[in-house]
Amino acid sequence: MKDIHEENRLSWNAATVAHNSHKGDQAKFFREGGSTLHAEEKELLGDISGLELLHLQCNSGQDTLSLARLGATVTGVDISDTAIEFARKLAADSGIPATFYRADVYDWLAEAAASEQRFDVVFSSYGALVWLSDLKTWARGFAALLKPGGRFVLVEFHPVIHMFEWDLERKYPYFRDGEPLLWENGVGDYVAFSTITLPNEEYVEGVKDFKNPHRVYEFQWGIGEVVTALLEAGLQITTLKEYPYANDFRPFERMQEDDGHWTLAPDLPNLPLMYAIAAKKTRQ
Repeated sequence: MKDIHEENRLSWNAATVAHNSHKGDQAKFFREGGSTLHAEEKELLGDISGLELLHLQCNSGQDTLSLARLGATVTGVDISDTAIEFARKLAADSGIPATFYRADVYDWLAEAAASEQRFDVVFSSYGALVWLSDLKTWARGFAALLKPGGRFVLVEFHPVIHMFEWDLERKYPYFRDGEPLLWENGVGDYVAFSTITLPNEEYVEGVKDFKNPHRVYEFQWGIGEVVTALLEAGLQITTLKEYPYANDFRPFERMQEDDGHWTLAPDLPNLPLMYAIAAKKTRQ
């Protein structure tokens, strides 16, 4: 679905400018020891010092540099030209070494396998899977890059979220069988919408009333589809968790925030808003 991937690339190029406009001096934040990682992913990753780590769909590189600060040698890949350009400059300005590639993830995985690149850990998080048009090819692609005993770690927003509108009206199906969902208004400024900023930093107003000129396509993947893709790629699931909150993301109107965790209002039944998977490569 290269045509869909390219439309998404254009939409992300536009949105990334708006997103980063709200986060102040990010290079200064990292030079002073800042990190954008949450407790959930740090717990699953464990000690990564000295490991080769691949960060798929790394966006503008903030989490990638945070991983590098933990002692890993990191490689980030993202389809957005704007995001990778920003990530490379952020690495240079903050003095944190990292390697970044601008590429369609499927193309890059195939090229990396052919060049015999291998990694101890593959990591992905927060809003990555909805941009994947083929889960099984994705899973086989990065599984081929894992060293024997290598690990995959995913922390992601729960697919149940995508069934509901802003007012919690249930409108969309859970199962879409790989059919894309078109959004004419493109990738929005969710950073402004959820007032996301860097930890312990002030939110910056930045770009106002952002309107994306490029439409976008998303894919709904259920938990079962994700787990099956990993299993068929030869990985052993070691952890599967669900969480009743979303980190730095407000998907619905009636929510409350506590230290970056968005939960449904107390009078509403809870829903799974995030999940995490860890897996291990058990065969060549």
